[in-house]
Amino acid sequence: MDMQVDVPRPTDWEGRGPSLSSAEMRSEVLKVQAIQAERYRSLPISWNSELSGAALRHYARLQKDGRELLNDILDNLGLSMRAHDRIIKLARTIADLEGAADISSAHLAEAVQYRNLDRQVVMDE
Repeated sequence: MDMQVDVPRPTDWEGRGPSLSSAEMRSEVLKVQAIQAERYRSLPISWNSELSGAALRHYARLQKDGRELLNDILDNLGLSMRAHDRIIKLARTIADLEGAADISSAHLAEAVQYRNLDRQVVMDE
């Protein structure tokens, strides 16, 4: 998974909701791996991160509202087409984690948040 996340140390440990245990997280990862293995069984790839070209457009299709949202984000942040593809691959994985067949605008928005270092690089330049 292609994520860039700055995780600050929490200053307030109280009021934090329940989190997944290591066993629960492992179960989620295995579930998503099985989804991707089935999806790509006839291709020479195994993971969303390996998608490119026609396979990316086929297996990580965006609806019109998602394409518009992603284009707006790319324009506003000045991100590259490489970042575009990485965001889509990450959104595909987020959708898989939710058991969703299609990538929604919410999946794209979450993927952009996980790619926040792209934004920092652009802002720092």
